[in-house]
Formats: sequence, C-alpha cells, structure tokens
Amino acid sequence: MFFGTDAADPGTERANTARRFTEYARVWFPAHSPLYAEWAEGVAADDGLLDLVRRLPADKQQPNLVFAAARFLGCPDESFPVLAGFLRERWDEVATELAVRRTQTNEPARCATLLPVLSRIQRETGQPLALVELGPSAGLCLLPDRYAYQYDDGAILGAENLASGAPLLECTTAGDPPLPDRLPEIASRQGVDLNPLDGSDPETARWLKCLVWPGQTERLHRLTAALGALTLHQREGERAPGGPVELHRGDLLELVEPLVRAVPSGHTAVVLHSAVISYLPPEVRERFTGLVRTLDCRWISNEGFFMDASGSVPRERAGMFTLALDGVPLAHTGQHGAELHWTPEGHWPEDGQQI
Repeated sequence: MFFGTDAADPGTERANTARRFTEYARVWFPAHSPLYAEWAEGVAADDGLLDLVRRLPADKQQPNLVFAAARFLGCPDESFPVLAGFLRERWDEVATELAVRRTQTNEPARCATLLPVLSRIQRETGQPLALVELGPSAGLCLLPDRYAYQYDDGAILGAENLASGAPLLECTTAGDPPLPDRLPEIASRQGVDLNPLDGSDPETARWLKCLVWPGQTERLHRLTAALGALTLHQREGERAPGGPVELHRGDLLELVEPLVRAVPSGHTAVVLHSAVISYLPPEVRERFTGLVRTLDCRWISNEGFFMDASGSVPRERAGMFTLALDGVPLAHTGQHGAELHWTPEGHWPEDGQQI
C-alpha cells in the first residue's frame, strides 16, 4: 500500500495524495462500499481537496480516516459533491477531529479468519491461550471464544453465545482450511495500543461505528453486537471466562516482550495483530519482526502485505490480507473477515518454525 512521502514540492505531494486515494477507490473500497469508492475517486480528481489533505500529517491522510471524521461531524452518506462541500466548509473542524482520532477499525469478524489458527495452536499444545493483541482498539478481537461462527453453510460453532446477543460471524472459505470444531480456551486477554478505547463509552462507540464504511449494514450490526458482548464480558470481571480484556497504553516494541514473558507456565502465549503493522514505518516494522521472533510465543499476523526474512513482499493478493503463523504464510483473508482462502502453497509450521 502507498503511504506518501516527505517531499516538500506541493505538486509532488498532491500527486502522491491523489495516488493514495485512487488506490483506495480502485482496490480497497469497490467491493465493500461503492460510496467510499466514489468519494475517494472524487477527492483524487479535486486539486483543492488534495491540497487540504496533503497538509495533514502522513498518518492522518488515510481516506477512510478522513471520511470517518467527516461522518462523525455530521456529513451525510450522499454523493461526492455533498462530501466535497462539507469538507470545504468545515475543514478546520475535520482537521481538528483528525488530530485526535486514529483509524482503529475494530472488526470482530476478523476473528473468523483467526479462529482456525488459534484452535489449531491450542490443539497442538494442549494448553489454554494467553492472547497478546497489538493495536486492539477496543479489544473486540480478544473475545474469539465469546462469538458464534458459521463457515460456508456448515453448522454454527459457538451457538450457545447467541443467547447473550453475541454476533454470528459468517465466513466463506476456499482451499481446504483447517476449520475448528470447538472454540479455543482463552487464559488471558491482553492488548497494547497507543490509544486504547473504552468500547462501553457512547462517544467512543459512535466513533467506531463511523469507521464502518457506508453500505455495510451487516458489518454495523456485527459491531454493535460485539460491543454489547464486550460490555457484558467486562461486567463479569474476574469471573469472565479467560478474565477481562486488559488494554495497556504504550508502544508495542516496549510492551510486547514483558507481556509475553509474564505468561505463566502451562499457557501458550499468542501474539496477534490484524491491519496494524501495515501502518508502522518500515524500520519499526523490521524491529518488531526481529523482536517477536526472539520471544517464546506463537505469532499470528493478518496484514495487507507479507514480508519474508529477505524483506520481499510475496504472495500478495489485491484487496485481501495475508494470514501467517510464525512467519509462514497460510491464507489470504477478506479485510473484514468474510473470506478465508487457504493458499495451495500454505503449510502448517512446526512449533517454533519461522522463515
């Protein structure tokens, strides 16, 4: 994915910003939100709006973040001219909102693509899992055992959770993935985030809902149900299965090692992240990769790119993530959890094997 440049020339910056919006319009948005595709295409062709966006810090120029901030402030989900007028009239407010907001899309349905890997790890180790999620937002993906799942047209796994209002996460598959027949046992739920969110706070919940792209009604319903499941789980406190979700504010490079080392004997530490590492600068990404390989844990990554030990980017598939375990790519996944395509070359790594 394209992440801009530090070039000082306005024309170059404008072209780079246009390229980013064009990529989102043609790769990431079309299959999921036609309105966002229209908005991104419109911004890419509007020099005035590009000049506004290009002056934002690089990490605030992501199209879906800009659009979510506008919607949070009241921009209706209508045609591009409506968005363009809103941005021109209220840009100072949008920029102010962007200064304190992050994308932090908390998509619980990604658990459907992570679950086969989590369940396989537990089956192999025979131990409950101590989850350490990087960039957990409000922590919805730290509750994989509190949701219900249906792969293709199969039986519902975790159907007992539906009675308490948990979402049903539906996922289509290809390529013979190792689908689970039971939910994993979770021993603990830790997360590290620069800006952890309280999903029980109404304004925070409203922001998370604005991060759901227009037209994704089912996704919005899932998010609402997952926020309810999180609130219920947290109310149970220490009585909750696997204990409450505990989110730590800080840098993942500083906190991931002590959290993994604190996992007691008899539990398997699992470091996981989804749509997080892609946003880190390359040098930080490389430091993290080097660090996590030294830890006594299993490592699940689900990102829009995959880096092997040589630093190359193989096995990419436009508009999808790459799911990997301990550095071994296993599958392509839908960015919002609705698809799991086990790759023909994918193989299950032995415990501790990395590439």
